[in-house]
Amino acid sequence: MHGIVIIVPVMHEKRSETRLSPSSDTEDIAAVLAPRLAYFAGVARIEHVTRAAQEMQVPQSTLSRAMVRLEQDLGVDLFARRGRTVSLTPAGRTFLASVERALSEIERAADEVRADADPATGKVAFGFLHTMGSETVPGLIRAFRADHPRVRFSLVQNYGEAMLERLRSGELDLCLTSPVPDAPDLVARRLDEQKLRLVVPADHRLASRKRIRLAEAADETFVTLEPGYGLRRITDDLCREAGFKPRIAFEGEETETLRGLVAADLGVALLPPPAVARPGVVELTVTAPRAVREIGVAWLDGHPDTPPVAAFKRFLLSRRGHLLPD
Repeated sequence: MHGIVIIVPVMHEKRSETRLSPSSDTEDIAAVLAPRLAYFAGVARIEHVTRAAQEMQVPQSTLSRAMVRLEQDLGVDLFARRGRTVSLTPAGRTFLASVERALSEIERAADEVRADADPATGKVAFGFLHTMGSETVPGLIRAFRADHPRVRFSLVQNYGEAMLERLRSGELDLCLTSPVPDAPDLVARRLDEQKLRLVVPADHRLASRKRIRLAEAADETFVTLEPGYGLRRITDDLCREAGFKPRIAFEGEETETLRGLVAADLGVALLPPPAVARPGVVELTVTAPRAVREIGVAWLDGHPDTPPVAAFKRFLLSRRGHLLPD
């Protein structure tokens, strides 16, 4: 009989243990049965209570009681007994197949979390804004892996609020976002700032300019990201500071799409600089108000870091003021 060898700590079961009735719910059954599954698999594999107790390093009496109580809780005989020698009943064989799968899954999960936490080869779940995906993040990871060549990354691109929710749910370890969040359950550190430009069509009346005050665009039609995006909030705030509310014709989910809309003469936009210059548009420096967006790193307060996450966090914080490409 093939099975999984698992060494379990000594657990002396008390005689006063609560028994389950057939009507007990699944969670109660699982809570009571789970500590005995490795015992059961060991006895089933060895087919001898004494030798199983010796191999699993538990008292024979503890193992025997655990098997009796397991059968009582299930309401079926799992073993046919001949002295200290046992063999599985048909019900026992059915139960063993599922128990071995469950124990194998637990072992696999344990191996996976240990691997993810390994200082040299572990994994970092890292989120970042779409606008940082083409140049900034690849450069950061390349620089980090110069000293940590085998650390793995799970990369997630999204807008700021969505990434913060994934931080809170435990799906992400760290994220680069803007604006820098201010929330009691998060820790955030400002790393850098990025200038925003007013992007206009190449044949626009302002296209011959190099610099502009944002108030001069008060009568223009804007294309922006959708509400909920950090850059949308920054755009609204800057226009308000300039003394007007932008008239919005199109809302999108990605900045290069907005540049395409501008190139098609469908409006103007406040955007960070592109990784590669796009034809059909002109990008103007905004002199007033100060048009920048802060970029920061955030993580869940009180959340313990694995060694690879801690190393990457230290690396990001060491790049303050030098996060973005020149």
